Amino acid sequence: MSTKKRDVGTRISQLEDGTQRAKPILHQHAREIQPYGKIAKLPIALDETACESSINNLNQILADTMTLRDMYKKHHWQVAGATFYQLHLLFDKHHGEQDEMVDTIAERIQLLGGVSIAMAADVAETTIIPRPPRGREEAPVQISRLLEAHEFILKEARTMAREASEVGDDGTNDLLVSDIIRGNELQVWFLSEHLVAVPLTHPEQAKVASSGS
Repeated sequence: MSTKKRDVGTRISQLEDGTQRAKPILHQHAREIQPYGKIAKLPIALDETACESSINNLNQILADTMTLRDMYKKHHWQVAGATFYQLHLLFDKHHGEQDEMVDTIAERIQLLGGVSIAMAADVAETTIIPRPPRGREEAPVQISRLLEAHEFILKEARTMAREASEVGDDGTNDLLVSDIIRGNELQVWFLSEHLVAVPLTHPEQAKVASSGS
């Protein structure tokens, strides 16, 4: 074989090799690099027992926060009535804030060496928040469901914050108090005011009331 033919053959072979290297390797399967429930300890100067306790607590509150977040989106889509516009925007705003909490909790779990819960089926199996119906409900019922869910989270967050403090996990304690408790309390306030039975006042009635007649 001539030198020219060998060179051409070499170039073709190199092109084929390059194509193979650039081709995605699909349908890959392998063992998990870290099973759920196992800790990959990081050098964060925190005892593994403390990490395990916080991871378990945080995964529970993560599942509940993801459920509350999704309830807000459900109600954002399905709200109806005279206050549609205000609640449509409020529900979506709270959904976004809950989504930020979800990310913060999940990252804390990973930082502690754990594996954060993630998939909807696992969340549904773990959450303690009652499941709402698929269909649409009246706005006061939607708000009541959300307030109940907030209270579940606030109760467990307060207990978990104390437990984190007792085992020396100041980072988890701070997250629970500063982000979860205060954030949920603020949202509860905004929601609760929509259930106060304050009637609309007609301008003439207001004029009479102010005159003392």
